[in-house]
Amino acid sequence: MNAPLNAQYAADMQVRKNLDFQLEQHMPRYWFGGHPFKTRVFDALSLTFPDGERYFISSVRLYRDQITDPELQAKVKDFILQEAQHGIAHDKMNQIMKDQGMPVDAMIGEMKSRFDYWLKHKSPEINIAITAASEHLTALMAECFYAKKETLAEVDPYVRALFAWHAIEEMEHRDVAFDVMQNVAKVPYAVRARALALTSVMMYGFTLYRTNIMLKTDGFNKRERIKMFAQGMPWLFGKKGILSSMKKPYMDWYKRDFHPSQHPVLAQYPVWVETLEKTGDPIKAGEALWAAGK
Repeated sequence: MNAPLNAQYAADMQVRKNLDFQLEQHMPRYWFGGHPFKTRVFDALSLTFPDGERYFISSVRLYRDQITDPELQAKVKDFILQEAQHGIAHDKMNQIMKDQGMPVDAMIGEMKSRFDYWLKHKSPEINIAITAASEHLTALMAECFYAKKETLAEVDPYVRALFAWHAIEEMEHRDVAFDVMQNVAKVPYAVRARALALTSVMMYGFTLYRTNIMLKTDGFNKRERIKMFAQGMPWLFGKKGILSSMKKPYMDWYKRDFHPSQHPVLAQYPVWVETLEKTGDPIKAGEALWAAGK
């Protein structure tokens, strides 16, 4: 039996529009401490978000007319609005990469074609399962990035603020697609399990693929890129890699009675919300969230 909806944080789900992260004025080319590899890994993630979020919205909308629970209906509405705002913000970041000479249009076009194909040729059950699995991954990454101060200590504060806002809202709506998948679409466990495996391979595989393309565009030759990957992969997936702490909560997905609300919300969540409410400044809120980490 599923755990109940996380009412404590469902009430806190908000649609925050027109937040200005000032990236056009402040985002340096290698904003992750001057490290090309680390910067381009996160840039590659940002490339995924706008069309990925639109795909998530489309997948959830396939079931919108079948939802009878008023609470879930309200959460779906806010989920769609939040995801739309994420797409707008990351479009701006992606435009900066395009201005740097990155082949943004080609990489995004390839990804959009894949999402369009799934929506047209795959069942609604598969699409909502992939969406729920993706939300599981992004919520876990939000925890990984902000639980410890050292993880993003070298990141430019304006970019760090953008990812902080995104992380907060991933926490707020992390169970929406899952509840649609489980309670409305009635997706079988086997489909749910395969969806996370497939999503993980694609998300990390395409992120590293795009990272290589961008580093090549930056002018790094093959030998230099191989060295960067050899040094960077332990930073990502090594014993103390930034994504290594995801292993146990990641595997919780495969428990038949799993629900996202079983995972604690990022401890600094109230700090970000209260700082934004007091100051109206997403940069200050992002720095407060980061500073409150362990």
